Amino acid sequence: MADRDPLVPIPVEVRAKLAELELELSEGDITQKGYEKKRSKLIGAFFPQGPGTDTSGGQERRPPATPSAASRYHRRRLSGSRDERYRSDIHSEAVHAALAKHRERKMAVPMPSKRRSLVVQNSMEAYTPPDTSSGSEGEEKEDYEEGEGGEEEDGGGNRGEGGGGMSSSLEGSMSMEHWISRAIHATSSATNTNSSTASSSSSSGNGAIPRGRLAEVLAQHVHISAHQHHLRLHQQHQQHHKTEVSSAPPDVTSYTNNTAVVDRIQAEKTPGGDGGSPGQRQTPKYGNAELMETGDGVPVSSRVSAKIQQLVNTLKRPKRPPLREFFVDDFEELLEVQQPDPNLPKAEGAQMVPAQGEDLGVVTNWPPCLEAALQRWGTISPKAPCLTTMDTNGKPLYQLTYGKLWSRSVKVAYNLSHKLGTKQEPLIRPGDRVALVFPNNDPGSFMTAFYGCLLADVVPVPIEVPLTRKDAGSQQIGFLLGSCGITVALTSDLCHKGLPKSPTGEIPQFKGWPKLLWIVTESKYLSKPPRDWFPHIRDAGHDAAYIEYKTCKDGGVLGVTVTRAAMLTHCQALTQACAYTEAETLVNVLDFKKDIGLWHAVLTSVMNMMHVVSVPYALMKVNPLSWIQKVCQFKAKVACVKSRDMHWALVAHRDQRDVNLASLRMLLVADGANPWSISSCDAFLNVFHTKGLKSDVICPCAGSPEALTVAIRRPVEDGSVIPPRGVLSMHSLSHGVVRLDSEEKLSVLTVQDVGYVMPGAVMCVVKMDGVPQLCKTDEVGELCVCTVATGTSYYGLSGMTKNTFEVVPVNSEGAAVSEFPFTRTGLLGFVSVSGLVFVAGKMDGLMVVGGRHHNADDIVATALAVEPMKFVYRGRIAVFPIEVLHDERIVVVAEQRPDSTEEDSFQWMSRVLQAIDGIHQVGVYCLVLVPSNTLPKTPLGGIHLCETKQHFLDGALHPCNVLMCPHTCVTNLPKPRQKQPEIGPASVMVGNLVSGKRIAQASGRDLTQVEDNDQFLFLSEVLQWRAQSTPEHVLYTLLNSRGTTASSVTCSQLHKRAEKVAAMLAERSHLQDGDHVALLYPPGMELIVSFYGCLYAGCVPVTVRPPHPHNISTTLPTVNMIVEVSRSVCVLTTQVISKLLRSKEASATVDMRTWPPVLDTDDLPKRKAPVLYKPSNPDTLAYLDFSVSTTGMLAGVKMSHAATSALCRSVKLQCELYPSREVAICLDPYCGLGFVLWCLCSVYSGHQSILIPPCELEANASLWLWAISHHKVRDTFCSYSVMEISTKGVGLQTDTLKSRGVDLSRVRTCVVVAEERPRTSLTQSFSKLFRDLGLHSRAVSTAFGCRVNMAVCLQGTSSPDPTTVFVDMRALRHDRVRLVERGSPHSLPLMESGKILPGVRIIIANPETKGPMGESHLGEIWVQSGHNSSGYLSVYGDEALRSDHFTSRLSFGDTHSVWARTGYLGFLRRTQLTDANGERHDALYVVGALEEAMELRGMRYHPVDIETSVIRTHKSITECAVFTWSNLLVAVVELAASEREALDVVPLVTNAVLEEHYLIVGVVVVADAGVIPINSRGQKQRMHLRDGFLADQLDPVYVAYNM
Repeated sequence: MADRDPLVPIPVEVRAKLAELELELSEGDITQKGYEKKRSKLIGAFFPQGPGTDTSGGQERRPPATPSAASRYHRRRLSGSRDERYRSDIHSEAVHAALAKHRERKMAVPMPSKRRSLVVQNSMEAYTPPDTSSGSEGEEKEDYEEGEGGEEEDGGGNRGEGGGGMSSSLEGSMSMEHWISRAIHATSSATNTNSSTASSSSSSGNGAIPRGRLAEVLAQHVHISAHQHHLRLHQQHQQHHKTEVSSAPPDVTSYTNNTAVVDRIQAEKTPGGDGGSPGQRQTPKYGNAELMETGDGVPVSSRVSAKIQQLVNTLKRPKRPPLREFFVDDFEELLEVQQPDPNLPKAEGAQMVPAQGEDLGVVTNWPPCLEAALQRWGTISPKAPCLTTMDTNGKPLYQLTYGKLWSRSVKVAYNLSHKLGTKQEPLIRPGDRVALVFPNNDPGSFMTAFYGCLLADVVPVPIEVPLTRKDAGSQQIGFLLGSCGITVALTSDLCHKGLPKSPTGEIPQFKGWPKLLWIVTESKYLSKPPRDWFPHIRDAGHDAAYIEYKTCKDGGVLGVTVTRAAMLTHCQALTQACAYTEAETLVNVLDFKKDIGLWHAVLTSVMNMMHVVSVPYALMKVNPLSWIQKVCQFKAKVACVKSRDMHWALVAHRDQRDVNLASLRMLLVADGANPWSISSCDAFLNVFHTKGLKSDVICPCAGSPEALTVAIRRPVEDGSVIPPRGVLSMHSLSHGVVRLDSEEKLSVLTVQDVGYVMPGAVMCVVKMDGVPQLCKTDEVGELCVCTVATGTSYYGLSGMTKNTFEVVPVNSEGAAVSEFPFTRTGLLGFVSVSGLVFVAGKMDGLMVVGGRHHNADDIVATALAVEPMKFVYRGRIAVFPIEVLHDERIVVVAEQRPDSTEEDSFQWMSRVLQAIDGIHQVGVYCLVLVPSNTLPKTPLGGIHLCETKQHFLDGALHPCNVLMCPHTCVTNLPKPRQKQPEIGPASVMVGNLVSGKRIAQASGRDLTQVEDNDQFLFLSEVLQWRAQSTPEHVLYTLLNSRGTTASSVTCSQLHKRAEKVAAMLAERSHLQDGDHVALLYPPGMELIVSFYGCLYAGCVPVTVRPPHPHNISTTLPTVNMIVEVSRSVCVLTTQVISKLLRSKEASATVDMRTWPPVLDTDDLPKRKAPVLYKPSNPDTLAYLDFSVSTTGMLAGVKMSHAATSALCRSVKLQCELYPSREVAICLDPYCGLGFVLWCLCSVYSGHQSILIPPCELEANASLWLWAISHHKVRDTFCSYSVMEISTKGVGLQTDTLKSRGVDLSRVRTCVVVAEERPRTSLTQSFSKLFRDLGLHSRAVSTAFGCRVNMAVCLQGTSSPDPTTVFVDMRALRHDRVRLVERGSPHSLPLMESGKILPGVRIIIANPETKGPMGESHLGEIWVQSGHNSSGYLSVYGDEALRSDHFTSRLSFGDTHSVWARTGYLGFLRRTQLTDANGERHDALYVVGALEEAMELRGMRYHPVDIETSVIRTHKSITECAVFTWSNLLVAVVELAASEREALDVVPLVTNAVLEEHYLIVGVVVVADAGVIPINSRGQKQRMHLRDGFLADQLDPVYVAYNM
């Protein structure tokens, strides 16, 4: 051997690698061929090869390893040899072929992005080795757990009997044990060759993308031409949306000092919203928008957008054709008629004939009951061995003879009958149920207690040992104990000491358990029965013998009652089928408390006086070969094992020389019904036939808790008979049809028979669903048996019992097959012509996806065949279905190894998806990797499937990797509806009717009344008049955070101070009439004074929110933009803000030298202006109103003097504002109706305004409510942000507020000022929370305004109560309104937006055709009013847009009237209420902004609806925002929880949006709280968020790209 040759100098590193390679080969982690290839590559540089030189160094030339046997077992198990329970060479090859197909397609899947801290945290957490301290030794769902940071092997809770891993021969990435290698070389060398060829491209062709190479990947995978075409379409869509719908205001933010004429104003988003007051969450620093996506869909150069583009390109590939059936989207949509596919496989055979087992031959010396058998052997042969138990070293721990078993059982029976309770009130009566709680290493105590119960005529209920108070599934066991009325539990001394204890030493009551009396059954703790006392032994009747528990698919635990007659008949049938004879030795590895272990090793063995050698799991973990050693040592005739026990024996057998299995006549494989056990049986026979094992000895069997043993293969004398195999097409099986498949090897299932029907039984196969009708001979169905030897009921559940234990199968004519009822076995399969039974799966593991049946076991097997399990724990995989969108979806959850990297795990996940898709033709909806040892366990250490599923649905799994594939799986989305033909001119009938419906139009009352101040056309004149007529009347009072008056101003004071401002402007700035002046003030008096000062000076004021002192870099650019765009020639501000603008930080953000002069108004000149300006024309400009829309557009609208006065007059009439009134205002005073109420209305109407700056609520959340109460205010105005602060800040402190004297009972109107759909849930919460303070729910209402009209609706004092209707959300997507009842599915509450103001007319028009809409139809709200804005302040004068928004006309009907388009969708509905004039009230319901609406799948979605659904999914989601990019829906969620919970929300968000909105979320971004930018009005700035996300500026915790 070269690496051991002292003459050849080989570097130390290479020697180390060679040693590693040697170890891998000795452990079976690499094939011989792989070993040779890697070795030659390593030493090739040191040994120039001649053509004939052999450097392979095969296994024969390696010296044998020398460590001790135990350490060899241990190390081998750590080194990753795979669990062979699911191993199938054909299947492995099929997996590789499927993966190769995907590699040819070069499928690129974007890898999720994770915050670095999350990656580190997950990997550190994951280094906890799997818990191996399970208190009981495991059973069918548990595999041997590996110690010292190794892995826990587990069959997975979903697999019931079978569990395990599959091998695969993929060379570069598969680890193959050497023994398998040899076995395959002996049987099927072709398989190896093919699969290793298929594997040659595995390292290059995987589906994963390293994170640093996304750009290179895109260069390979993205076709530039397709990309450009897609962008062109996107541009056209945007253009169409802007010009046709015309809801977006022109963007005026791209103005620069360059005077070049630009054809079209480009839509560039403002970087910081409109600043953000100290009271609001601050906008994140997203930087400028040059590199971001613009409004026309120009892409951004960033890692995130590259990944999204990659996802889009992946999704462009053709998808599996959708299902023919579509569920009804709403009541008008008809279900498409199902056309049967002629190519689908159909059953063609004749109807099956029930299969009869041979007659049960009664032997004369068979006992009348099991207790009689025990009495016979205990008295005739007291010394005969009954049970030998081993310790963990393989030495016999104790031997129980039949004499001891009899005497101890009698003692237990006596104590149960006579020593519990009193003679008058015994604690246990005959027929009562008793729990048996014994560990898996103590079969002797269990047998004693079990037979003691039978002798005492009580019913034993064996259960698992509870390890902690919160064991997964332990609560369900408790429910079973409670329903059985159990009050006594029998246990062993050792087990009793190991149970959890309270500080007082008592055993606490476990969660969900009844209170139990614990009794230890060791002889020293029991009273001796009198000599003359003998238990009464009666014949086997139809009363209960024992109850065996069974865990259902949904996690519930049922108790299957087995009668004494059934127990005895079952033992007799097993004795006949297995040909048991007296004094035979049986080695048992199975759990003796239930199933096959109980039936053979506890019941049938006693009936036949057999000797059982019990091998506990603790021993199997240390020495997997122990059961074979016991067979040799005791020359056992029978062994009861599972396929995994055979597998581990195979791994360990090389170290055992003197193995001889010639004594075995029957090797009973308990999970032989599992299709994947066949390979273990074959491999075991291949290796051990040289050790005396005969081929006919292996006997698979099938059983279930309900039907007991269903079928068993009999041991035959003639070993030449080879049992038949079925190679079945998996595709046909998924349609429930049996088809042999000899050609297509990609997706086949090889099944072995489980023998014939049991003696004395009849078996038939019935359809899985509906009426239990007999299947055809080539059809898969559920096996049903008719025999005495089955369970008789689920204890206490008569309905379920009838469906399972009293089934009457019928033939095709509907006639009953038999007069006796059958029992459902829960097994799926078919019976061959020769009468052999084949099992293809279980009902519990069945998943119905798209009408096809898939078995969870098969999916697990395919997943395990993909890789050498370097990334996940192979046994710790759970597969289960969840219901999403009217179909089941497959979820795969696996435990990840601590040392696997992100890229490795992601690569494994993407390959698993491809393999399952290739083999089963079904998509995996979600693949989840969790840290090791975190999945919930059963009491025996296996995965608790139902708890895992519940954790997944509750968002409590805390995964470290998630891959969602909704695009692949969800093919049953409803079809997008065709647009309905709209109302045309021909439909207009006489009067106001359209298509038989009233035209949706309404108006407020007329502006008829004339007040004193209505003679003035200008606000400046009104103020002068008030200063003369009521000089001392207080107009404004400003409160500070303590609630005290910071300042107040009378009419006279306001007039005089405004004059001084006008004088300063005239003096210092030399302004012309109509010049624009920017007002940069905090909310307060200075803003109002400066505004009227500007009017007095003949200037046009522009109110601007000042930059935030703590966030200048983000907020100052918006201020700068407004100052530039408004062409302000001067800036008025305070001294503090003036200093702030001159600071270094401000200069670094904006070049202040380009700004106009900045004047501070703190020191005003003493003299007043020489002459006050009076406008010549009421249509001249009064002020400019600038704001940033929710889509990030900055828009300035012009308000004329006439419109301003009309607006003030309209509000005055609606709200009945007079000088004697007081109104509390807690609003931002910079734009919209907030500015009008803060600055203008008091001067016009003369009422006193109590001003509460919203930023003061940060310091004192109760300020607004306290002010309302203290000043006895009847009318108040606020924003949603203020309402939210009050609700969250003081909502739970109403008692405290009440004690401070806060009383809201005087409030008549509390109006929320907003430019959006009313937030019904917030207003309702506010009303309910403060009801205790006297607030009337009818007082809370909303207002609605927009850019073209500041106030369209406002709830007045005498208006009818605001109404709420419920509309069908699905109809809204199609621009239709359908009213539904409250609580209906898909119902959406919509609150009326207030009463239409006086002088306002509204009509609902189609945004595309501009035709009028009928009542209760959804359309764009158009408005006509004297206070409409005059137009946008456009730098280049884009007249087309102005005329479309502000001077639109209907396309038919009344084509002369001029309307302004609000850009909001809504509908009008005439209610039953009457207004002040006695007319029926028309209510306006606002649905959402057109510019925010998302067109997806031909339907219109409003982001707020999707966001509401997302926020409801998980308690830790505090906020959500959605937007679209490249036709993908992106959801950003804010998480108020630890980062490790971030991945929990990805499946929940995807599920919720699918279920409620029929949309697939393309990207889920999990971010910290406060990431979603919000403007001053409390509205989400979704487009800023989009730009920040695409420019990779969010620092998200996790980004998931859904496939």
